This record gives sequence, C-alpha cells and structure tokens, in this order.
Amino acid sequence: MNTTLKHWKEAATLILAAGRGRGFTPRAPLTGESDSGQSHLPHGSLFDYDVLLLKRSGKSGFMPNAYVFPGGVVDASDFSSEWLDIFRSFTNSLTFGLRSVKQPLETRPPIFATDRLKLGSPIPGEVALRICALRETFEESGVLLVAPKTEEKKMLKSIKDFGYIERYGVNDLCSSELTKWRALVNQNPSNFIRMCRELQVLPNIWALHEWSNWLTPAGRYGTTRFDTAFFICCLQEIPHTLQDDKEIERFQWSTPSEILQSYQAQELWIAPPQFYELSRLCHFPLLNDLHNFASQRATAGCEQWMPVVVSNDEHHISLLPGDKLYPVDSPRDSEAAKNTAPQSKDHQDASPLHRVVISDPYTLRVQITVTPKYKHVLPVAHSAVSHDSKSQL
Repeated sequence: MNTTLKHWKEAATLILAAGRGRGFTPRAPLTGESDSGQSHLPHGSLFDYDVLLLKRSGKSGFMPNAYVFPGGVVDASDFSSEWLDIFRSFTNSLTFGLRSVKQPLETRPPIFATDRLKLGSPIPGEVALRICALRETFEESGVLLVAPKTEEKKMLKSIKDFGYIERYGVNDLCSSELTKWRALVNQNPSNFIRMCRELQVLPNIWALHEWSNWLTPAGRYGTTRFDTAFFICCLQEIPHTLQDDKEIERFQWSTPSEILQSYQAQELWIAPPQFYELSRLCHFPLLNDLHNFASQRATAGCEQWMPVVVSNDEHHISLLPGDKLYPVDSPRDSEAAKNTAPQSKDHQDASPLHRVVISDPYTLRVQITVTPKYKHVLPVAHSAVSHDSKSQL
C-alpha cells in the first residue's frame, strides 16, 4: 500500500466475463498485430458470455448510481506479510507464479512498477493488486475466485507447463459459509486472509490478467481520485451473485453490446472508462477468443491513462495519451488540468487523435487514429455512440 501518494488512492477492479460452460481452447501465440479496424458493434445475441456490472448506491460519494465493474480501494491487508505463509509454495517465484510482463520497467505504470519492498511490504504489487480485486469482488458481489490448497501441486505443474492455471474455481463453498465469510470480510478486509487460512484456499491471482490502468481525471468526480489497475477474468459459467446492500444496489449480467445499448437508451449510466473497455470487448463475441486474447496479451503490459478533460463551447473532451493535444508534461500527481480546450490551427490536421468527446452524460464520440500499444485493441464502433476520426477542435 503506497501511503506516499499525495493525490491518489490505489485501487483495483475486475472485468468479469462468464459464459455457459463451453470451455477454453488454447490457440497460437499472438503475433503482435491487433485488429484496429473500425468494426461494427456485434448484436447482443452473438455473444456467448455476459459481463458483471454493479450499480453503485445513490448515497455513494463517488459516482453515485453509476454501473461499474466490481473493485475498490487497496487495503493495507492486501500487502500483509501474512500472505507469504498462504502462498508459501509459490514464493520461490518473485511474482508468486504469475507470468513475467515483457514491458520494460521504466515504461510500466507506477502502480505496477513501484518497489513495494521499499514501502515495507514483501508482497509484490502485481500480487497485492490482484488480491484486492478478488477481495472486493467477493465483498460486492459474493463471487469468490479461489483455488484449494490441495491442488497446489497440480497448479504448480500447470504454471510450469502452460504459464497459467487451467481450472478456475468459483464459489465452491456452501452458501452458509459464503455468507458468513462475506460478512466478516465486509466488516474487516483482513478477514480475507483469515478466511483463506481457515478454509485452506488460495486467492486465484493467476486467473486475473492485466488489462489496463486508468486514473481519475481532475475535477470530474469530486476530490477523490483513484489510480486503478484493471484486470480481466473469463469464467465458463455465470456464478451465483449477490449485491452487498451497502455500496451496491443491484447487479447485472449482460453482454457488452447490451450494456452499451442500455447506456445509449439512458437506462443506465457508465463512466467513460467502462464505456471504452466494454467497447474493446466487442471485438470478441466469443468467450474463448476473449480468454485467449486476454491471457496472451497480458504479458505485453499496459499503458497508464490519466484523462485530461478540456472544454469548448459545445463539448467536454477527454484527451488520452497519444492525442495531439494531450499535455506532454501531464504528471500523475498534478492537482488539475487545463479546463479550456486549446484550438487546433488546422481542422483538417492529420495529427493523432485519442479522445472521448462528451456531448452530454449519455452521448459520447470516441475519436481514435492512434495504434494501440502493448498488443491491445481499439474500441469497436457503435452505431449511435460513434467512433470516428474527425477532430472537433
């Protein structure tokens, strides 16, 4: 847990996709070429999986009533040295058996690159952030992703042979045990450690694949700002799910395109990062393809994105790294960003675009001409929430 940060709270979130038990089929490794074409949004019925969204309480101090992926703020217990005993069989590896990320350390987002030993924790950030995402998912939705310690030998062999664990256990406990431990973890996050020890299970950190890193823009959602690691996990079947009746009012399993269409129809509200990531998922109507892409792409790393929101007479424009107007000197710890859009001298300028133009809370235009980094994909175009390359500045 990084207590030295001035303006940020570290957090982790989980994009949880679940299908109908068709299983996963490995495919050849990615070549590095990604589909950046302007595909059209697939119809909801073409998807063989749903994604979990949770509606935040209307009393929440941060994005009330928004639909979000499960997740939350890192707790000190996520970095506790007590995890060393629980993961004892995996501590011979620097990252507890997680695959190595090929991205150079100097270009890694600080949330991943920070040396946690220097901050007093023996738990690597990549491990603790996954523990946080798993714990928060359990607290908010009742979905528990764990692996029994009795399968440690099989897991170690699977990691050695394939680089990942093939079986992802979900909610294997009886409902009364789940209810008991969920209440205890909600009372005190450190009870997640106690639960794993007493039940002889491991948080399944290997099921979570690094996806992205979003930072809260200045002045958009109050004074609280988060540096959030996004992970993705694909499950074969939709698990039993509950809301916590505290931070979360309801849950919803829907296809990515159905969520985007509900957003357009003003039936629910999602923030730009959720819109962007759900639009990315629309490249993959099949769970098997999403699983293979996510697990293989994750070793490439990711880019830190702190949107810089500027305004002109008609729109708010959320600039992202790579856009021609994105500030080169936009530090992670800046208190605020410019609130007036600089004017482009040439409206036909072919300079790179990477932005979300916000006309109103339910009307977005994603404008992208940049090539995605780290083997990622661009958002898929939506027929009404458009994805184009014409600058509005």
